[in-house]
Amino acid sequence: MIGGVLSCGLTHTAVCPLDVVKCNMQVSPEKYKGLISGLRTVIAEEGSGTKGIWKGWLPTLLGYSAQGCFKFGLYELFKDTYMNLAGEHNACNYTGPIWLAASASAEFFADMALCPMEMVKVKVQTSPKGTFPTDFSPALAQMSANRATTGFPFGSVVPLWSRQIPYTMAKFFFFERVVQLFYSHVFTQPKNSYSKGTQLGITFASGYIAGVICAIVSHPADTLVSLKGKPANVGKSYGEIASKFGYGNLFTKGLGTRILMIGTLTGLQWWIYDSFKTAFGMGTTGGKMICHCSKCEH
Repeated sequence: MIGGVLSCGLTHTAVCPLDVVKCNMQVSPEKYKGLISGLRTVIAEEGSGTKGIWKGWLPTLLGYSAQGCFKFGLYELFKDTYMNLAGEHNACNYTGPIWLAASASAEFFADMALCPMEMVKVKVQTSPKGTFPTDFSPALAQMSANRATTGFPFGSVVPLWSRQIPYTMAKFFFFERVVQLFYSHVFTQPKNSYSKGTQLGITFASGYIAGVICAIVSHPADTLVSLKGKPANVGKSYGEIASKFGYGNLFTKGLGTRILMIGTLTGLQWWIYDSFKTAFGMGTTGGKMICHCSKCEH
């Protein structure tokens, strides 16, 4: 769980400037047309500090640390549980569905831990300058005081589930599968024969590939979460917001920036998580499929 806290909390905080631009590209695409121009606009209008391009860093750190704790910790728990429930033979032959079920189960609880801080973060990052506090304590207090209109603390949990559960299922499934392919077809010697540096390099590459897929799968729901924080959308349903914004725009606005952000972020998350595991002698995640089931020949 500590590895999950570090991997998610640190990486999401590190890419906070990209997140600020990405959220504003989703909410105000007519003003924020691209990553570089968006960065320049935010810095020019609001500055390069914690009230500008780094605004929302603290709820990001707190929220995603909590999420990472449950995401990675519960994934390992649910994976072992479902493998034991399936039995040795089924666990051997249905690893993919087990990865998907375990990651979805873990993310269900992880999003409830994330939701309050995600709502604060999005509101801070997307509100026009001077219309909402950028410091954490005043922002949290205002969200709580206006919970009838903001829906705080769990008003965004359903779109978070819509965004994060498919994202996490893709993140864990494709990571495990890509690692398996690397060790089966590229690095074909026994896993332990490779240095820790090589194993962690495979971890990062697999995480980056999985992250690109994750970004595409979860982008429409991510856009809706960002749009919900826009003052003009207070009181509107998610269906009304989507209809007005345009369903095509939900899939495309800010997608390039999000692919860059999520690909890098996911690769780093897995690298940090596996670095933590190897530091305590647990080894990196995944590898070539080796089944010891008595009914199988592989």
